[in-house]
Amino acid sequence: MSMSLKQAFALFGCACATVLSAVQVADLSRDGVALTIDAEPDVVDVGRDFFVTVTAVCDPGKTVALPDLRDRLNGFQVAEDFAEEPLTDAAGKTTYVTRWRLVPVPSAKRYRLAPFVVTVAEGESTTTFPTAPVLFTHPAAREPATGAMEINPTRDLPPLSWKLVGFVAAGLAGLAAVVAIAYLIIRKIKLMVKVHRMSPIERALYELDVLLKKGLPGRGFFKDFYVELTMVVRRYIERRHAVRAPNLTTEEFLRAAQENAAFSSEAIAELRRFLESADMVKFAGVEATPEMADAATAKAKDYLQTDSKEVA
Repeated sequence: MSMSLKQAFALFGCACATVLSAVQVADLSRDGVALTIDAEPDVVDVGRDFFVTVTAVCDPGKTVALPDLRDRLNGFQVAEDFAEEPLTDAAGKTTYVTRWRLVPVPSAKRYRLAPFVVTVAEGESTTTFPTAPVLFTHPAAREPATGAMEINPTRDLPPLSWKLVGFVAAGLAGLAAVVAIAYLIIRKIKLMVKVHRMSPIERALYELDVLLKKGLPGRGFFKDFYVELTMVVRRYIERRHAVRAPNLTTEEFLRAAQENAAFSSEAIAELRRFLESADMVKFAGVEATPEMADAATAKAKDYLQTDSKEVA
């Protein structure tokens, strides 16, 4: 359906509107649709994943269609997206929720959700309205260096004997630093080679052990723990069964697994329970506990060991 002249002017006006600053939640509600954008954390940190939740609640008798925001998220790389099934409450209002896990691009000059068009259907009639852009809070700029540079510094040189001792000490310290760095590099390379030569199950158990030693649940980082735990299982499946599990959503992966003869119906059911329960913590805001993290770890380890024995 082509855009009318009125809609075109509305979109132009929206694009020129004042950019919303999303400290945590941006309200883009309009035309009987309560539309909110929830960002976490409050400030974009290039060292952490950034989570965006789009929630639309429409009045009874209406339905909402949200576009794919993959190309509208500027300054990010999309890691995962998850769309929940629409829910209708007793009052007849329907809620649509889409969640995105994003990786900030360090070189990006700004991080924002560009304007997009929301389609609202009521009976046989369809209307659209554009949203305002949402600018996510950028990391604070570093303070500039202060103080004047010394133009002609004077040197206080020690006596010749102390100067010689200083040169020797500096040389030995530099040599020790080079040796230490070389040792660490060689050790790292040996470890990488050793891990690369591991079988899929050995490598998965090694990655699981590394994850557990981080102690993320004990420090309250449950989302980060579940993300890394599911990636251990997904990478194992990719290496063992040639299914590109790390690059697929949960539903896409389960569909691919059902078409792969290497997965039994019991294994698929177990993976579904494991991945969907993890998604509830990662995307649905379910509060996890250390006991839940321990249970998820046990399920992951049990699946890895059972699958490796079946394959063998």
